[in-house]
Amino acid sequence: MRKLATISVLALFLAPASWADKPRYYKYVDENGNIVIGDRIPVEDSERKKFVVNQHGVEIARIDGRKTAEELAAEQRAAEEQEALELRLRADRALLNTYLTIEEIMMHRDRRVELWQAQARVTELYLRNLERRLDMLQKRSRNFSPYSEDMDAPMIDSDLLADLQETEATIVKHNANLENYKHEEEQIRARFDGDIERFKHLKGLE
Repeated sequence: MRKLATISVLALFLAPASWADKPRYYKYVDENGNIVIGDRIPVEDSERKKFVVNQHGVEIARIDGRKTAEELAAEQRAAEEQEALELRLRADRALLNTYLTIEEIMMHRDRRVELWQAQARVTELYLRNLERRLDMLQKRSRNFSPYSEDMDAPMIDSDLLADLQETEATIVKHNANLENYKHEEEQIRARFDGDIERFKHLKGLE
């Protein structure tokens, strides 16, 4: 096989001058592992990786063939790793440009946390008022069907029913808001703790 490949290369450069004077040729490895050089590429080899060579056999350009699934996956992983590295470097620069000391990071963290804690306190106060109102509405509704144990009780007034249902729904909504505030506070603390550890690493304070 190697002899055949060598013969094919020699044949190219020992060919008549009229053929060798062509400006460039293509070199690639065929399905049998042979090196092939020629001025045309067969259709069956058109998607293989190949090189453009001049009449002296010097490679002057590369033409990539169709990539395999493994090659595409490797390229995707490399691109993702490069993007992650660039994001990390930008974040590091921003961190160093924003803060001079760990104490500054902690002060910024505490101010952010206080904002969410303030919203949580307002929500808790509003919820207590809503719960008192709901208790009052529930007591009134027990005098009417379908909330009363009296089978002969009159049907609940539509306005009272709407008020009761709206109050219940508002309580559910604000309880969800309260959980979100607490979750956000935890997230803020975690992010700033990560920034503090990264700042220590970048400044060599570990």
